[in-house]
Amino acid sequence: MITASLKNHRISPRKVRLVADMIRGKSVSQAEAILGVASKKAKSPLADLLRSAVSNASHNHSIDKGMLFIKEIRVDKGYTLKRFMPVSRGSAHPIKKRTSHVSIVLAPVEQPKSAMAAKPAAKKKAAAK
Repeated sequence: MITASLKNHRISPRKVRLVADMIRGKSVSQAEAILGVASKKAKSPLADLLRSAVSNASHNHSIDKGMLFIKEIRVDKGYTLKRFMPVSRGSAHPIKKRTSHVSIVLAPVEQPKSAMAAKPAAKKKAAAK
């Protein structure tokens, strides 16, 4: 399992989850294509995080990019910056600037070898009948 994380990114977790849900469970190449055309602001930090995880896989574990898929992507809330906006009559309204913690886990795609070997044998039996 290959991991990468992004801490304290200044986008609300609710907004980041919209993009994270689009790529959850996809292969790395599919996820890169989706992030390339997404229209949300959170696409670029998630694309950078995905590239970091793929780089970790190739450098640390010698796993090819084509053999990976996104096993888990989790978006948690970070700390909240509390600010105040001045309004009329000398009062103020609170503003919450939320941050996100994003972690991604990549795993290699498992191809069952016994099922691949059984398919040609099944075709031969069907052809013989």
